[in-house]
Amino acid sequence: MTVVLENGRRQFDYWLTVYKRTWKGSLVSSFLLPLLYLAAMGIGLGSFVDDNGTGALGGVSYLQFIAPGLLASTALQIAVGESTYPVMGGIKWQKFYFSMIATPLRPADVMYGQLVFIAFRVFTTCLVFLAVIAAFGGLGSAWGLLALPVALLTGMAASAPVCAVATRLENDSGFAMIFRFGVVPAFLFSGAFFPVSQLPNWIEWLAYLSPLWHGVELSRDLSLGTVELLPAVGNLAYLTAWFAVGTWLAVRGLTRRLIS
Repeated sequence: MTVVLENGRRQFDYWLTVYKRTWKGSLVSSFLLPLLYLAAMGIGLGSFVDDNGTGALGGVSYLQFIAPGLLASTALQIAVGESTYPVMGGIKWQKFYFSMIATPLRPADVMYGQLVFIAFRVFTTCLVFLAVIAAFGGLGSAWGLLALPVALLTGMAASAPVCAVATRLENDSGFAMIFRFGVVPAFLFSGAFFPVSQLPNWIEWLAYLSPLWHGVELSRDLSLGTVELLPAVGNLAYLTAWFAVGTWLAVRGLTRRLIS
């Protein structure tokens, strides 16, 4: 266990060193775009929604309704972005994964380090976003601070399976399918902008299968102070299962790709 932790720490140091040189390029996608969504949808559109009554939203303002959903959605988008091209780059283009396993590092250590760095990216982005949400009055309860670890888990629940897919692709054309048929529909139809109960029944059940819906639902319940134990445990268990299975598949996929 000590060896695994030490190898993981070394991997994280590598990715942190790389990020110190490239962090400016992520400012728009990581911080500016979520803030623009919050301002445009939560404050701009929200003023019109609130003027017409908030009964359909349980009596809360549209800003307080949408803010937790945007937090979880941002976590998912950052996580997926960091789990696609960077992973394939390590295998196919820059091939630095092969250099890593020429040291005492195992493929599993390489993947664990990659996931830890992705968690760092998700956490730091969501931390800033949560601070902005709080400043705009988007948190209805102090419990909303716990939406940060929930957003982190939501991001990792998406990141690990996408890493597993990335280790098995031969080129990056499959990433367009992930974003087009995975990320975008999840972003639009996982309850971030409106209750999924307003969707047709067959689409509503598809929304419940998405890990993002569970992250949005739990984040919103925490933010509004309406969280209940059993639903919360169910949401956490579902997200944890996605992360655990995805991590196992990602480690297997990278091991086969690097030692084949």
